Parts: sequence; C-alpha cells; structure tokens
Amino acid sequence: MQIDRGAYPDARTPWDDPAWRATALGWLDAELARIGVRELGERRVRVRPWSVIVRVEAADPVWFKAGAPGAAFEAGLGEALARWTPEHVLTPYAVDAARGWSLMPSGGDQLRVLPPGPREWIDVLTQYAELQRALVPRVDELLRLGVPDARVPALPGIFDAAVLETSTADKLSGLRPRLVGWCEELRAIGVPDSLDHADLHDGQILVAGVGRYTFFDWGDANVGHPFFSLLVTLERAAELHGPEVVARLEDAYLEAWTADGHTLPDLRRAAELARRLSQLTRAGSWARLFPDATHLGVPHRAAALLRLRPTG
Repeated sequence: MQIDRGAYPDARTPWDDPAWRATALGWLDAELARIGVRELGERRVRVRPWSVIVRVEAADPVWFKAGAPGAAFEAGLGEALARWTPEHVLTPYAVDAARGWSLMPSGGDQLRVLPPGPREWIDVLTQYAELQRALVPRVDELLRLGVPDARVPALPGIFDAAVLETSTADKLSGLRPRLVGWCEELRAIGVPDSLDHADLHDGQILVAGVGRYTFFDWGDANVGHPFFSLLVTLERAAELHGPEVVARLEDAYLEAWTADGHTLPDLRRAAELARRLSQLTRAGSWARLFPDATHLGVPHRAAALLRLRPTG
C-alpha cells in the first residue's frame, strides 16, 4: 500500500495502531467481498490528523473513510442523508456508525476539476439551499446522530471557550456584548436551523451530471444557522472570480429562503451576520477535530476570533 501523510508526518493517528489497522482493513475486505468489488491495483492510503482514507482501485474506485473521534458522527450522518436527500449526497455502500467508518462510491469528479465559473456556483448554491431546506424538519434527528450543536444560542459559549485559549483574552472578551447582540439579531430574523457543512468549497462538491452536484465530506458539519455555510463557499468563489461575484452568488442562494416569507433585504442582513458568526462554528470544528494538534500546524480555534470585526 502507498501511504501519504502529507504535511503531517509526525501526526499520531489510528492508522499507527496495528490492531486498529487490522480491524479496519478486515472490515473493508469483508464489505468489498459483499458488494463484489474486484480490485485492480495497489491501495492508496491518505493519513491526516482528521481522517484516514483508503482508495481501493477498481473499475469505479471505492473509498474507505475513518474520521477522527470528533467527526465520528459523519458515518451515521452520511447514511441518514442518503435516506433523506439522496439526490444531493453520496449513498454509502456500507457504514459502521459506532466506529465512524464508511465505504463510499467514487461519485465523479470534484467541482474544482472544471474549474467552476459563476454559473456553476449559482447552481451549487441553489441546490445546497434545497438540501438544507429539506433538512429543517430533521434538526432533532441530526442532533441525535451526534452532529454537534452550533445553533445560535450556543455561540457565546463557543466564544468563551475559545477566548480562554488566547493570549489576549481580556481584549477579546470585550467583543462579547457585541457578539451576543449579533446572535439576538440573527435569531430575530427567524430563518430556521438546519445542517451546516462548515467547509463547503469546490473540493467538497462532486459533479453528478450536467448542472447537478453532490455534497460530501461532512466531518466539519454542525447543526446551526443554514447561512453559516456561506463563509467558506463565498470566500472560495471570490478567490477564483473576484469579490464582485459575491453579492450575485449570495442572492442566488438566499432566493430559496424567500419562500418562507422573508424579504431579500432581511435575508441579506442575516447572511452578513451569519458569515461573521460562522467564524465561531469553524472554531468549534477545529477544537473537536484537532484537540491536541496545534504543534502540527493545524489551525487553533482561537485563530477564528481574530477574524471577528464590528458590523453595523
């Protein structure tokens, strides 16, 4: 097997435990035999602090994924999403939710292969909004699956935990009243909670057909305000096409939410607040995925606080 440790050669992961490795590969072998996959080449393993992925070479490649303990919910979430919104996600071949293991189909090329233009981003955001709106009634079920709770009322607590880890805690604590005000204003607009991917960029989106896209890699996900997802997506689109595309893409996404009676100006204000506050949901994701990995160059959750700026 080829082993790729990327920029983290010193990271300690489950892959380094012979007993874990034997058990995981035994499960993989059994599931491949069950679904009749014929291997055509050497397996390739990607080891990172947040996951272990094994690519199985076949007529259509198959992927085994084991998430970090803080992302173990991803396996059960992926299985549930395939039942609830199959048109928007990959359907796993097999899942061991208790151990956080999944066996997934290839699903096609990543969006970044195109690369995407503004038209593709509009389709992506429109379809992602469809997914989120379909999951609004599933919030309690998502929480029972173990998806972390980053709903707006939880954000001040996430902020407090992150501030304690900074060397400028006194200065950052002064932001708390303003942050609480942003949370109250965002809640008052009334957009319901849903699933937030929390890291939705063109490497986490697959081209499922002409004008159709599939969303995957849910290890950073939270239950929270749906507009939290805009942060990473719009930043990536702006990197590719310039900041002038952001308003157009945001409006394409927000249009779906006008069906609930919200006005576009109110939704734009909610999106502005959500993008700011989603720095905290990113901080929460880093904390659970990399609790002891700052020495490896993995982002510290307190770093997200440095991006908080006053808003109107």
